[in-house]
Amino acid sequence: MATTPHVDNKRYQGLIVSIALFLSLIGALLAFTFYTSNLLERNTALIDQTNQVANSAQAVIKDLFDLDSSYGEDTKSPHIQRVLSRLEQNTALITSSMTAIEQGGTITDAEGNTYDLPNIDSKAQANVAAANEQWQALEPKIQTYLKDADNVMVPSADALTQAVEQAKTSSLFINDSLDNLTKDVFNSAERQATTIRLIQVLGVAAIFTYFLIFVFFFVRRLRETDAEAFAARRETQEIMQTVNTGLFLLDKDLNIGQQHSRALNDIIGADRLAGENFTNVLRGRISDKDLKTTQQFIEQLYNPRVKEKLVDSLNPLHKVMLHNTAGSKALNNRFLDFKFSRVYDNKDIARILVNVNDVSDAVYLEQRLEKERSQNDMQIEMLTTILNVNPKIINEFITNTQMHIEKMNNILKNPGSSQYELEGKLKAIYREMHSLKGEASALKLHSFTKIASDAEDKLHALQNQGQLSGNDFLPLAVHLDDLLSLSNTIATLGERINRSAPAPAPAAMQAATAPTPLAADNDIVKNSVSKTVVTESQAANHSIGSIDMNGGQDIDLDGDAEDDRLSFYKDFAKDIATRQGKQVQLKSNTLTQADIPAHLAKPIKEISIQLLRNAVVHGIETPSTRHSAGKAAVGTIDLEVKDNGSDFTLMVQDDGQGINYDGIRTKLSKEGRFSAEEANQLSQGDLLKQLFSSGFSTKEHADEDGGRGVGLDIIKAQVKDYDGKLNVNSELGQMTRFVITLPKA
Repeated sequence: MATTPHVDNKRYQGLIVSIALFLSLIGALLAFTFYTSNLLERNTALIDQTNQVANSAQAVIKDLFDLDSSYGEDTKSPHIQRVLSRLEQNTALITSSMTAIEQGGTITDAEGNTYDLPNIDSKAQANVAAANEQWQALEPKIQTYLKDADNVMVPSADALTQAVEQAKTSSLFINDSLDNLTKDVFNSAERQATTIRLIQVLGVAAIFTYFLIFVFFFVRRLRETDAEAFAARRETQEIMQTVNTGLFLLDKDLNIGQQHSRALNDIIGADRLAGENFTNVLRGRISDKDLKTTQQFIEQLYNPRVKEKLVDSLNPLHKVMLHNTAGSKALNNRFLDFKFSRVYDNKDIARILVNVNDVSDAVYLEQRLEKERSQNDMQIEMLTTILNVNPKIINEFITNTQMHIEKMNNILKNPGSSQYELEGKLKAIYREMHSLKGEASALKLHSFTKIASDAEDKLHALQNQGQLSGNDFLPLAVHLDDLLSLSNTIATLGERINRSAPAPAPAAMQAATAPTPLAADNDIVKNSVSKTVVTESQAANHSIGSIDMNGGQDIDLDGDAEDDRLSFYKDFAKDIATRQGKQVQLKSNTLTQADIPAHLAKPIKEISIQLLRNAVVHGIETPSTRHSAGKAAVGTIDLEVKDNGSDFTLMVQDDGQGINYDGIRTKLSKEGRFSAEEANQLSQGDLLKQLFSSGFSTKEHADEDGGRGVGLDIIKAQVKDYDGKLNVNSELGQMTRFVITLPKA
């Protein structure tokens, strides 16, 4: 409900007093008219009563003469009875009427109507007294006759004769007195009526004159007020047309006021706003969540118990994007900043003043600066990695990254429309992305890790989606583009550091544009990367290349490569442990001694990264848990590589909690892969197969280091690709050991 504006009673005090006086005059005139009407009515009743008394007196005399002439007639005859009854009634009526006229009492006519008689003046009193005196002489004689008039046993001739004789004398005096009384009352009533008419005319004239004065005075005041209001409205309109921001008022129902700045229409992008509901203006242009929050926010602004500064910090329309729904290409999505301020009427919150500004340019500038800052941070991060990591490892990462991207791009280009084929593509891309993320995380390249993690989130969502289509893979091209761009950036930074020597991997450094979706035909995603393909031999060359760091003198780095690789794995394990709230120590007696062939360097590195991550995330316990189990707070991980002549063996062992097969059964049942009964029937070998399946993880919540069920799937795929063998041994609460055997040939 709209808030009723506060009215200043002092401003209208003169109007209120004038109207009250005008109504008082009319009321007084009406009261006087009512009083005089009542007085005239009483005078009329008095005249009627005197006439009635006179008529009754004539009837009494007539009845006495009639009885006298009919004397001797049977008293029980209808005629005599009727006359006697009438005589008795008229006698009683004259007696009561004379008393009422004289004293101004109340009388009741023959029909039962009651009237109040007015008090008469002295002259009228004299006439009433004279008439009453004659009546008092006649009335006793009539009563004496009526007492025995119908009794045949008692003679009444003398009483009747006396009454008739007295009537002859009194009737003339009574009639004259009553006639004089009637004339006096009539004259008095006429004088009163004349006075009443005069007073009414004067009253009406006074009221009409007052009304004219009232109209003239207040019409002038109204014109002055209208002129002031017009001037204020014109000033308001000039202000509203001049300001460059959007200004308007909101009531409790979120209705926009009738007055708003002209700039508001351009800022909001709507032609009609006055009187419109604010939520209807925003609906479809901001999210439903923001719209609901806005309604609740404004409700709190109208809550006097909530401080305005406190609720202002919760403003959901601070630099909010307003989408264009008008269909006009000239109107783009824009960022608007809404500021809300309370408008008070005395101590009551009357309205909410809204100030709207188009801050699109400022937001875009902030975004550009943020992007540039992020790029600077990324370059500093990459420079730090380049300067602190063996160049050979950097070259391997660049080469491997581009190979992963190339492989994912080729997977995307491969046709596939059946669910089986699409699921296979999804798993293959997931493996490549996870491997890439592992290497980036090991080098502390968080920009790579962030992009790869975002891509993994989308891939994980696709895994849980169920039905797949080729179009579902299109968004991945953006992530591949970003990853390739970062790869080119780190390669370029390496070249800038080494100005005097050519880049170690020309083919990799000159990779062109990122994968771009070309078309989607029959749910087949066809993406391509227009860049030089990195062959296996080139990858090998890149992995053993060198970077000139000393003014053009080539330095052979192979002698330090193995020590750097061990340091690389130790730092990697330590970083993961820090993020997971754990403590680990990596040991290796054979890594620095092993001479790993070039074609096995990549799979051994990828498998080592995945196994180390798996050992830290899933194997090693937190210090408090290890302490409760009687173990040292620092967990131990052994990483060994052995050359067995015909093959290489990679062993990763941790002294953690081991594989909890019952926990695997519970998770399989919880995820609906098996029923509880089926899960209980699975052997340890079957459970290990599920542990190595894509998308399954015993970790409850996914993070940067694990929980998506891809790491062991990558290991299984790598071992399969190189015709290797995989052996797992575990003791619950004691240790877990993975042994990977890869043939040299």
